[in-house]
Amino acid sequence: MFFHSSVRLFRPQRFCTASPSGFRALCYAGRVSLAALLLLALGGCTQGKPWHETDITGALPALQFTMMRSKDNKTVTAADYRGKVTLLYFGYTFCPDICPTTMANVARIMGGLGNLARQVRVLFVTVDPNRDTLEILNRYTNAFAPQVDGLRGTPDQLAALARRYRIAYSVTPSPDPAKYEVTHSSAIYVFDKKGTVRLLISSLGTASPDIKGATADIRRLLGEGGAAGLFARLWRLV
Repeated sequence: MFFHSSVRLFRPQRFCTASPSGFRALCYAGRVSLAALLLLALGGCTQGKPWHETDITGALPALQFTMMRSKDNKTVTAADYRGKVTLLYFGYTFCPDICPTTMANVARIMGGLGNLARQVRVLFVTVDPNRDTLEILNRYTNAFAPQVDGLRGTPDQLAALARRYRIAYSVTPSPDPAKYEVTHSSAIYVFDKKGTVRLLISSLGTASPDIKGATADIRRLLGEGGAAGLFARLWRLV
C-alpha cells in the first residue's frame, strides 16, 4: 500500500501548474524517491541474513601490509589485492598438521566456488621466515590452489601485521629439528573487495570444518556491490 501510494504521489499531473524549472525539480525528486523505495524494498530481502562464520565487521582495521610474494619474488601490498575477496592466514610450511589441514580445506572451498574463485586470493603469511624461503613457500602454496599466495616479510613486517590483527605466534629456533618449535593462531580473516575485515573462519583446521558454510559466505561477499548497479538500472526506468 505504501509503495503504490508513493507511485501515485509522483505522477506528473500533480505538478502540471508548476513552472518548467519547478516541474523538473519535482520530477527529479520523484525519481529519487521512487528508485530509493525500490532499492530499499529489494535490500530488505537480504537484510538480517546471518553469516555461517563469525561476523567481525569493523572489529579490526582494513587490510594493510608490505611483504614479498613467493610466486614472483615481488614486493606487494594490500593495494595489489583490492577488488578481490581476500583470506589472510598465518602459518609455516614445516607445520605437521594444522596448516596443511587448513590449506587443504581452503582448496576445497576454492573448488566449490568454481569460476568465482578467480575473484578470491588466499594470503599464506609465514611466521617462520628463517626456514621458509620464497622458493620453499612457493612450492608449498602451489600444492593447494592457484589462488594461494605465499607471503614472506622481515621480522618487523611480520610483527607489525600480526599485531594489527591480534595474531599470536612464537618461534624457538634450534639446530635440532625435533626441538625447533613454532606456535601460531590458526584462524582465517576474510576481507571484502574494499579491504574491510568481515569474517573470522575458525573451523578449517579442525576435524569438523564447515566447508559449505564458509563457501556460501565467501560467495555472498563476492556478490556484494551489485546494489549500485541495480540502482543505476532502476534510475533509468523511473
